[in-house]
Amino acid sequence: MFEKKGSYSQVDLGEFSDDDSTGGMGGFGARSRDSGDGDYADNSLRRQQEQLQRQDEGLEMLGQSAERLGKMSLAISEELGQQNKMLDEMDQDLDQAGENLDYVTRKTKEFIDKSGGTKNFLVILCLSAVVVVLLFLIIYG
Repeated sequence: MFEKKGSYSQVDLGEFSDDDSTGGMGGFGARSRDSGDGDYADNSLRRQQEQLQRQDEGLEMLGQSAERLGKMSLAISEELGQQNKMLDEMDQDLDQAGENLDYVTRKTKEFIDKSGGTKNFLVILCLSAVVVVLLFLIIYG
């Protein structure tokens, strides 16, 4: 294509043509406006449509994920509400049990006081221990 003669290069004029069959302007690979630009526009439009379709699919998947997360958060909220009710009921039951225990403790103290106080309780406890020791001696003696 290029022939060097001295320090200058010469281009063969046969390479230049007005014919579009060589790929356009002078055979240097430029596109013809009639054939190349139409294909390029069609390809570009097709790629844009494919990209939009992929984006739409991605957005649809994202929307479905957001919907699932919303349903899950509602289910979690309902479960937490039910557990809070159960905890409140348990708290009330524990308060009631505490009140009952206080009542039994008061009544036990009253009973001990009516029966002679701690002095009689200690006497009964010591006599019970003597009975246990005597039974042990009788059985193993």
